[in-house]
Parts: sequence; C-alpha cells; structure tokens
Amino acid sequence: MNFSLYKHMMKVHLKGMMNYAIGSAFYMLLMVWVYPSIAENTKSLNDFMKVMPKGVMKAFGFENGFGSFESYISGEYYGVILTIILTIFCVMLPTQLMAKLVDQGSMAYLLATPTTRGKIAFTQASVLLTGVFIIMLITTIAGFVGYGLFMKGENSFHAIKFIQLNIATLFLFIAVGGISFLISCLSNDEKKALGISGVIAFGFFSLDMIGKISDKVEWLRNITIYSLFRPSEIVSGSADIVQTSIILCFIGILTAGIGILIFRKRNLPL
Repeated sequence: MNFSLYKHMMKVHLKGMMNYAIGSAFYMLLMVWVYPSIAENTKSLNDFMKVMPKGVMKAFGFENGFGSFESYISGEYYGVILTIILTIFCVMLPTQLMAKLVDQGSMAYLLATPTTRGKIAFTQASVLLTGVFIIMLITTIAGFVGYGLFMKGENSFHAIKFIQLNIATLFLFIAVGGISFLISCLSNDEKKALGISGVIAFGFFSLDMIGKISDKVEWLRNITIYSLFRPSEIVSGSADIVQTSIILCFIGILTAGIGILIFRKRNLPL
C-alpha cells in the first residue's frame, strides 16, 4: 500500500463518506425514536400484516412482524433503505477511485510517481473498504446511542443480533464494492464504468426483490449475491451468518484482487 496516496484519497473522499454515514446514522436514530410508539401497537400492526400478501411481506423483510426492535429495523431499514444507500455508495466510490482518474488523465500522474500499479490499485481498494467500514461503524454506534436515548429499559433490544445484522451488511457491501471495483479497473470511461456497475448492482438487488415476491420466480435469487443477505433470518436466529459472511468476503476479495491484477497488466490511454 502507498500510505501517502491512501491519506490523500481519504482526505479527498472523507466528506462524501461522512455524508453517507451521517445520513445513515440520522435515519437509524429516527427509526429508534419511532419504535417505542410502534411497539405499543404491535398487535394491531401484526394483525394488519397478516392480511398482506406473503410475497410482499417477504420482499420487504416483514416476515417476523414487529415483535422486537431487530425485527422492525431489519424490514424497515436494512431490508431496503440502507441496502439502496450502500449500493449507491459502492457503485459511485469505486468509479471515482479508478475509472474517473483514468478517464480524466489523473492516473498518469500517479503512475509517474515511484510506485507500482499494483500498489496504487490496492491503495484505492483499501480506501473503498475503509469507506464501507466507516458507514457501518457509525450506523451501528447510532443504533446503540438511539437505544440509550429513546429505548432505555426496553427489553426488546438484543445487542448481539443487532451487531450480527450490521456485520452481515458490511460483508455484503464488501462483495458489492469488490464487483464495482473490478469493473472500474477494466474501464477507461467513467460514465461507462458507472453505468455497468449500476446495472449489475441494482440488477442483483431487483432480482432478489422479485424472487422474494413469488415462489414461481424464486430461482432468480440464485443468481444474485443479495440473496445471501437475509436480515429477517439473522434476527430470528435461523441464518448461518458465519458461512454467508465468509462467502461474501471471499467474493469481495476475489473480485477486487482480479481488478488489481488486471489493472497491473492492461494498457492505459495516454
């Protein structure tokens, strides 16, 4: 790794990372603040959910109802909103770290320094990983702060399950970020890299949502990595979080590693 480049890139992109992190933390605090009033009407909400189509309930992660804070947050936030936020982040940042620099000619200046292509690409991948980690760390802290402020004394908050939910989310987006990083390493055009990464990432997300709605198209989930992230099963204790985390981490490392190797060998425009 080139630590000078890492510090510079972190300085350049830290504001954007913190915008995502603070936005996620704010929404988390909002969810925690609202939950006590929702918990008072759990029975009526669960009765309402029973009349909803099972496919819709599954798609949005409401299979477990609102019996606990984790069940509520897994559907309300982790199932859709946070997933979309981090998907956008993991499409945008890799493009800015690699393809944008090549497209604008800035990469040529980096390559003129006494460092190797491999170190440059590895450093940029490390910046991406740091960004995902910062967002998830601040989101997790916000959940505990919210509990202390708005839910103190509530027995429905299970810290271990909440931490597991955040760890699983972290590994999912290590994988998504790795795929986008690979695409960015292959491209000379910023818009092209952004478009392809966006189509793949949101295509995977859409296939997972569609596959949840009906048993007839559930096979679509077999071709998307988002199917490995199951918030409702994590909070219910039925998910194998260790196995899925290892798989997702492997996908992220493998795709980013292939991207670094390709970047070392490919011809770049002058």
